[in-house]
Amino acid sequence: MNLPLHFGLLGTLEAGLIALLVGLLVYALWHRVCRWAGWSDGHAIGWACVMSVAASAGIDAWNLFYMGMMRLESPLYARLFLATIHDPNELGSRVVIEVAGALGGVALGWLIFSSRSGEKNASNP
Repeated sequence: MNLPLHFGLLGTLEAGLIALLVGLLVYALWHRVCRWAGWSDGHAIGWACVMSVAASAGIDAWNLFYMGMMRLESPLYARLFLATIHDPNELGSRVVIEVAGALGGVALGWLIFSSRSGEKNASNP
C-alpha cells in the first residue's frame, strides 16, 4: 500500500483497519452484483474474499514471498530490496493482519447485508 502508515504495531493495525474497510466495500459491490444476476450469497462471499485479500494484502504478500524465495546473496541487493518495503520488520505480521482484516470485512458485510435482505424478504411474503 502506498499510504503513509506508522511503523510498528500501530502501522500494522492501521493496515488491518484499511483492509477491513476494503473487504466491507468489495462485499457490498459483489452483493449488489449477485442480487442483480440472481446468484447466491456464496458467490458474493467467495469473490469478495479473493478480491479484497488481493487488493489489501497483495503487495505486502508478494514482498514477503519474494524475500523468502529469491536469493539475496549480495548485501547491496538485500539493502536495495529492503529499502523498497515500508517497515520490513513488521512485514509478516502486517500480511497476516491484512488478510484477517479483509476476511473480517467481508464477514461483517455479509452480516450487515444479509440481515437487511432477510428483513426485506420477511416483510414481503
